[in-house]
Amino acid sequence: MTAPTAEAPTETGALIDHILSRYHERHRSELPGLLDLAEKVGRVHATDQQSPKDLAQSLAALGRELEGHMAKEEMILFPAMRAGGGAGIGPPVAVMRAEHDDHAEAIERIRKMTGNLTPPDHACGSWRALYAGLDRFLEDLAAHVALENHVLFPRFERG
Repeated sequence: MTAPTAEAPTETGALIDHILSRYHERHRSELPGLLDLAEKVGRVHATDQQSPKDLAQSLAALGRELEGHMAKEEMILFPAMRAGGGAGIGPPVAVMRAEHDDHAEAIERIRKMTGNLTPPDHACGSWRALYAGLDRFLEDLAAHVALENHVLFPRFERG
C-alpha cells in the first residue's frame, strides 16, 4: 500500500477534493464490477469447498455501508470542514471514525474468508481476477481510511 499522505494536498479544501476524486469516485466505479465478479464466482463454484461462501453478500454489505458513509461525508462532514469546522464538528468526526472501524472489520472478514485473497491452485481466471481486484480495492479503502483518520480528521479534533 502506498502511503496515503504522499500524494495528498496540504490545504484542507484541496485534500477533500483529492479524497473525493481519488477515493470516493474510484470506490464507486470499482465496487459494482467486483460485486458482479463475486456473484459469478460464487455461482459457478458453489460446490467447491474452497470457494468463499457469502463473499458476494459480505462485499454487497460493505458497499452499502461505504456508500452511506461517503454520502454523509459529502453532504454533512466535508461541507462543514470546508467552512472551517466549528464547535459542533467533533461528534460527526467521531461517527466517521467509528464507521471506519466498521470498514476495517469488514475488510478483515473478507480477507479471512478468502484466505487473505489467495486463490487455490485450481482457481479459474475469474476467481483469480476477483481476488486481485479485491486486493487492490481493499488496500485502496485502507489507504482512504488512513488518510482521513491520520491527516484530515485531526485538523478538526480538539485535544
